[in-house]
Amino acid sequence: MTVHDALFGCLGLISAVSAVCAVTTRQLVHAALWLTLCMTTLSGCYLVLGAELVALVQLLVYVGAVVVLVLFAVMLTRAPIGKSADHDVPMAGRMVALVISAATGGLLFAAFAAAFGSQQVGLDGGTNANLAANLFGRFAWPFEVLSLVLLAALVGALAMIGTRKDGGSK
Repeated sequence: MTVHDALFGCLGLISAVSAVCAVTTRQLVHAALWLTLCMTTLSGCYLVLGAELVALVQLLVYVGAVVVLVLFAVMLTRAPIGKSADHDVPMAGRMVALVISAATGGLLFAAFAAAFGSQQVGLDGGTNANLAANLFGRFAWPFEVLSLVLLAALVGALAMIGTRKDGGSK
């Protein structure tokens, strides 16, 4: 076992535990912070694997944009930050969700095992230069359109905050 293997294992374990905590916590802000830790450690996993560009994109897009957007949505909609009785799920509902998610995971595992079995899949060994050429060449316009859609959503949320319920502005 090398240092890279140990570091990858530690980062993977932290990522898995923080993902479970993000899903099981009852406080929305805590879930966003656990999600931040999960995405950051996942970026560290990519870095250990030698995919520096993917690690950077993971940090910029998911940690830097998506989590911040979730936190802004929580702040702008004035959602309850602490525990809320409206969002509490009884234990029976949690058990049903656990059974359904375990069944879905088992079905996916069985489908992948049946499809690929013990085949060895060869990788073409793409480089960061090839990935960057595709990402910023072929997919530059869809990326820019997506950024405009997200900007329009943010401006719309701010416009909705600026008006009162009776139709007047603040």
